[in-house]
Amino acid sequence: MNLTYLVTGAAGFIGSALVLRLLERGDNVIGIDNHNAYYDQALKEARLDRHANHLNYTHLRIDLTNRSAIEDAFARYKPRCVVNLAAQAGVRHSIDNPMVYIDSNIVGFAHILEGCRHHQVEHLVYASSSSVYGANTATPFSINQNVDHPLSLYAASKKTNELMAHTYSHLYGLPTTGLRFFTVYGPWGRPDMALFRFTKAILAGDPIQVFNYGKHRRDFTYIDDIIEGVLCTLDRPAPVNTKWDGNLPDPGTSLAPWRLYNIGNSQPIELLDYIDAIEEALSIKAIKELLPMQLGDVPDTHANVKDLIEQFDYKPTITIQDGIQRFVDWYRSYYKV
Repeated sequence: MNLTYLVTGAAGFIGSALVLRLLERGDNVIGIDNHNAYYDQALKEARLDRHANHLNYTHLRIDLTNRSAIEDAFARYKPRCVVNLAAQAGVRHSIDNPMVYIDSNIVGFAHILEGCRHHQVEHLVYASSSSVYGANTATPFSINQNVDHPLSLYAASKKTNELMAHTYSHLYGLPTTGLRFFTVYGPWGRPDMALFRFTKAILAGDPIQVFNYGKHRRDFTYIDDIIEGVLCTLDRPAPVNTKWDGNLPDPGTSLAPWRLYNIGNSQPIELLDYIDAIEEALSIKAIKELLPMQLGDVPDTHANVKDLIEQFDYKPTITIQDGIQRFVDWYRSYYKV
């Protein structure tokens, strides 16, 4: 019998892509999304249209902060595994709107944990973020590093999720796996992300704002490579680390069934080089407005994915040039540019 998965953020960029893959392999999927107005709701509806009518898919338009609705969803559909991808996203948005992140990313996540606890869920996988590395400067970023110095409330909310999950793994034996995503991009992406904003501006002949004078280095990771990482961890519930030592605590594992993984391309590139690739895909030169570092940003991200490679044979396959070209082709088609 195929498993039933509950996927939150099912009309989102990563969530919708994951739902499609789960349905393709024959699983039953319950999708949850609140369809909020953080960005273009028509794009969310278009993503959902790709799988909304599938026989094995059920969509629920509810918010994670609605405790009773989340409880009802768990009780009615009894998912075996849960993937929590719903969250208020955006580092910069969190600077001006911190309470939205408390409500969605922390209170909402608590409701998911409670649903898993009371309904015998076999594995909870949840989205964390590379932003948790905050003030860390030793690269590549490793799950074995301490991450106690976040630089935005968004990052702090994701670190909080990791701590909350550990508590439930320890107290209730719930296997939980946190995935620290590194700068996801590709077709059907979020309009607030750099690739989307730059492509739109360049096609319109408008200048693009390039912070830190383009010297940022980012571990851009194509959506298909992200989904492969999610699937390989999803299918293997988090184990305990029997060698974990409280005198020398490993931040990425535990005596509880709790694990963390980075999911990244592990080949960071400078933002100016990324823009070069967009210009090449569009055959248009960008008008660049070079600006200093923005509050809440970090200069570099670089994923150490050693654990994914060793435990799951994880291998990102999409190059930056190929990934950007795929996005540009989708963007031209979707927006009829």
